[in-house]
Amino acid sequence: MKTWALSAFFVSALALAAHADVAVSGGRTDFLAVSHSAAAQKLTLTAPVFEIDGCAVTASVDRLDRVKGPTRLGNGVDESVWAGVLKDFPSARIAVTVRESPLTPVARFKYELSAAPGSSFRLTKKSGRDAIVYGTCGVSRWAKARTEVRFGEYDSLSHAYRPSEHDMPQRAFENSIAFQGPLLSFVGEDSAALLAYEHGSQAPDTYLEFACAQDETVALRAVKGNYPANRVVTEENPFESVWFQAAVVKGGADELAAAYRDFQLKRCTVNVGSRKPYVFYNTWASQERDKWWDKSGDFMRLMNEKRILEDVDIAHELGVDVFVVDVSWFKQTGDWIVDEKRFPHGLGVVRERLRKHGMKMGLWFNPTEAAKNSAMMARNRRSVMSFRGEESREHSVWSTPGSQNICVVSPYWKDFADRLIEIARELDVTYFKWDGISQFGCDSPDHDHGDATTTSADRHDCYSFEQVRYLCKIVDRICDAIPGAIVDFDVTEGGRCVGLAFLSSGKYFATNNGPYYPHIDVPYDWDTSDTWSNVFVYPGPARAWICRASLDYDRWIPSVLFLCHFLPDAPRESELINLGSLMLGPNGIWGNLQCVPPEGRRLFGEALAAYKHVRDDITAASPVRIGRIGSSPEIHEKIAPNGNGLFVMFANEGGDHVYVTEHSVAPVLWKSDGVAVEKDAKGRAVLRCHFEKASAAIVVFGDFGNTRKVPES
Repeated sequence: MKTWALSAFFVSALALAAHADVAVSGGRTDFLAVSHSAAAQKLTLTAPVFEIDGCAVTASVDRLDRVKGPTRLGNGVDESVWAGVLKDFPSARIAVTVRESPLTPVARFKYELSAAPGSSFRLTKKSGRDAIVYGTCGVSRWAKARTEVRFGEYDSLSHAYRPSEHDMPQRAFENSIAFQGPLLSFVGEDSAALLAYEHGSQAPDTYLEFACAQDETVALRAVKGNYPANRVVTEENPFESVWFQAAVVKGGADELAAAYRDFQLKRCTVNVGSRKPYVFYNTWASQERDKWWDKSGDFMRLMNEKRILEDVDIAHELGVDVFVVDVSWFKQTGDWIVDEKRFPHGLGVVRERLRKHGMKMGLWFNPTEAAKNSAMMARNRRSVMSFRGEESREHSVWSTPGSQNICVVSPYWKDFADRLIEIARELDVTYFKWDGISQFGCDSPDHDHGDATTTSADRHDCYSFEQVRYLCKIVDRICDAIPGAIVDFDVTEGGRCVGLAFLSSGKYFATNNGPYYPHIDVPYDWDTSDTWSNVFVYPGPARAWICRASLDYDRWIPSVLFLCHFLPDAPRESELINLGSLMLGPNGIWGNLQCVPPEGRRLFGEALAAYKHVRDDITAASPVRIGRIGSSPEIHEKIAPNGNGLFVMFANEGGDHVYVTEHSVAPVLWKSDGVAVEKDAKGRAVLRCHFEKASAAIVVFGDFGNTRKVPES
């Protein structure tokens, strides 16, 4: 028998409770400073520097006036705007928007550069690259540990985006090395700080970077795509930066990560629906399985009103909150009209069945597709994507009439958002899955990412930079009209914008089935094979290893923001592995629901009913983990200060293990077979887990008196 325990991991309540103090003075060396109400240090940024009409201009001001706010937003955050005239270029104005809250030490801010009434100037690129330094900060006071945290690294082995942390050694400062980020963490003797930007950069395709210098400063600067060369700035057409984030906390790296995680969950966005720990079902794996496993040869055969209604009933038994109809529901792209051949009564009957069960409806979309014969295309013909003078070629999207790619960095963005708002109101849709959005592909001079005076390469960089910002504009417009709406960005393939930008509006759909056979050097003929090209599509532990990869984000970003789907298939050991995996935050179910036996439906229904009593606490709890994903045992503890929470242990073979929780626990609300639970003198759980073979042990702890409000389902 093996005993597993972990040295105490304590997150200071002070780090989470104390708030950011943001001072915007507008000075050249102290333009903006973020401090902490309980920490002695502050993170100070110099004034941003822009290249205006060929000259470097520092955006410092003699005086900053508050021109807006503070305005309390729906997530408990206050927004204020300060503005002033540039000392070194009086015909320019700088505005600073700050969002801060007494409930988090993390602040967000952005810059807006505009011209005085009746005047204009240009943002130029004499060196051929973007020439903006958004600010420089000194980090000598935080010398204990300096870390680059990446969120957009694509791991080809698992065929998924994974986070990673990289040391920033002293030699990096001595040799002026630049780091991609998007987040830097600095730890000193009694405080820690962070600086981050909201965008996606996948190495080596970097749009912003942190440049180290020998004087132990870090400059946050633009690299490419932040603006097109000779971009005209007027009062009506200002330049707007991305959002930045900064924080100082009392404590070390763990306190900083916990405070940032709490910020991402509760304060980063006003679109709070995206943070709810709903349980999702998506039809896509059932469609895949029917084509490849059951050899029907058709992704769409099962997609009809009768089948969907039957699946809705089973999904309700399992405990699903949001039922998502993937590709199949629409007649054509662009107008996104329901296919009446598959759904002769539209989706109204499905909507009513979902309402009966207290469930929500979700639908699949691709924002970058519009059928050539659609009304949407007729209104937005100039927004068709083009590259090197050639328009997007006509192609079929899941057997629907011919479509073309359409650029969201154009006036089309608003038209698309409004169409989704109409659909939401017509069909009671509150979840939108967005798929197939490559970050690249448009250099048209007719859109909002550069004109004919700039180069094709410059316009293409600006498109790939601006795309995620326009996606966020769409999400924000939808959520403003449809409170509680959720937009999910599918990033299950490479070449998609993964970082902090989209998380300020929505969430990610993180993993499908992992790699394809050719990706791991197994011979496979795409044209002739009738075998499923995905490797990890079967019940058992292996697919869950791949899909649990998103849990690596949970230290910094709650796993609820990285949706993954798990299979409810028998046997019982596989059911437990997948059930425990999804309850840790990925929260997705898929597969052929009609193959799930009654006892499997009862297992999921009972376990998820218990989970829902404490899921807010589980979601909010910082993770404690022993073992890498796929190791044996792999142990997860997510227990809130009130004792409510979740314990999951995965094992790849038979045997016995004992684990003592870091935190004291509430009474057992539900547990799987093979787990014995006792409490020690300090109220911690002593868990004795027996495995006959590869499986999972699950315990849900909950005290109804300590349970937070359960999200409506």
